[in-house]
Amino acid sequence: MRLLVAFLKMVRLPNLIFIALTQILFHYAIYYPLFKDAVSINSTMEFFFLVAASVFIAAAGYIINDYFDINIDEVNKPDKMVVNKVINRRWALLWHLALSGLGLIFTALAVDVMRQWYLIIANIACVLLLWFYSTTFKRKLLIGNILISVLTSWTILVVFFSKFSFADAFTYDGDNQVKFFRFAILYAAFAFLCTIIREAVKDVEDMHGDAKYGCTTMPIVWGVTVSKVYTAVWLVILIALLLVVQVYVLQFGWWIPVIYCITFILVPLAVFFYKLNKAATTKDFSALSNTIKLVMLTGILSMGLFYFYL
Repeated sequence: MRLLVAFLKMVRLPNLIFIALTQILFHYAIYYPLFKDAVSINSTMEFFFLVAASVFIAAAGYIINDYFDINIDEVNKPDKMVVNKVINRRWALLWHLALSGLGLIFTALAVDVMRQWYLIIANIACVLLLWFYSTTFKRKLLIGNILISVLTSWTILVVFFSKFSFADAFTYDGDNQVKFFRFAILYAAFAFLCTIIREAVKDVEDMHGDAKYGCTTMPIVWGVTVSKVYTAVWLVILIALLLVVQVYVLQFGWWIPVIYCITFILVPLAVFFYKLNKAATTKDFSALSNTIKLVMLTGILSMGLFYFYL
């Protein structure tokens, strides 16, 4: 039982549930109302293969991150360590390879290999990038933050590109396809911006352990003040984007999504902005990290509202 709990902690079970929930909501609350006639038993099965692929690849990424972060984690979060304390490093590496392999197998099962081969290539790239993120990129200035933000937005975009071939995705084939594309870009951008904000906050939170082992993250190279300004700029961009979306949505009379966004996304972001200015301790930045995670959750849950409007 102890090993099972440790394994679920190592693969970040709550985060995996969040990834699956994101893709399921995007499929059933956005895609399904727009393309009911195109949903078949086979397409539903392929979709769940795609979800499994995303979950397995993400789990493998979390494992390899812990595998290479043992020394840093001993400084930043010794009480939360699993690898080398409960699960042997060799077993962790084997689990990484096994889950990565399963993720690629399920990707192949989820797509039309002849028409959508690029999705297999893309997920192979995800596996490799997660490896190099753990070994190198996360210790470098900005590169790791941008990479993780792109990979987070990919969890939404991969669903879109699984429904349309790359060649067809950017050609006009009716209003519903345009709507689906806009929702994909909107939520992918939201995921990207929230993640890049959270990664910047996490860099400040973890800077003591990172500095000890030669990392060159933003707070180490440029200082905490610059990191806070950087975070604030991305936060302003996110808030501005959301306000523009609300104005656009209001012309359709969709009041409930607007009220939801203001209450559960924009207000928490405003609170985040206020607390960011005053943040000084590791505890403060940890609280900010949890706040932006909550905003990501409420943002993703907002997809459910559009089921009733599309």
